[in-house]
Amino acid sequence: MEGKKTANLRRIVCGGVVGAANSILGGGGGMIAVPMLAKTGLDEKRAHATAILVILPVSLFSFLLYAVKGTYDLSVLIPTSIGVTAGGLLGAKLLGKLPTKAVELTFAFLQLIAGVFLFFFR
Repeated sequence: MEGKKTANLRRIVCGGVVGAANSILGGGGGMIAVPMLAKTGLDEKRAHATAILVILPVSLFSFLLYAVKGTYDLSVLIPTSIGVTAGGLLGAKLLGKLPTKAVELTFAFLQLIAGVFLFFFR
């Protein structure tokens, strides 16, 4: 029973870190959630799928806090939502078909590219 309590505590801490990162950075919680969820015992593909699952309520709550302050640009909602939905559908189909190693390498590569972009081009 102690193992389950420890795993749940780790997941609560993981959720706190992901929520803070998502709110502060305006996204990116999934990039932290995946490795943290994997450390709590989920396999790589489940960690990716679960990260998507937990980001929805975090994102909605963060948006509500920003909406109260008027900190958002509604004009990008429709076009961005179309792209995100199409990409999400494609990604969900690919996740089920790709080997785990390919998912790990793709995830690591995208994190590297994002880091390089933010460091050198922002």
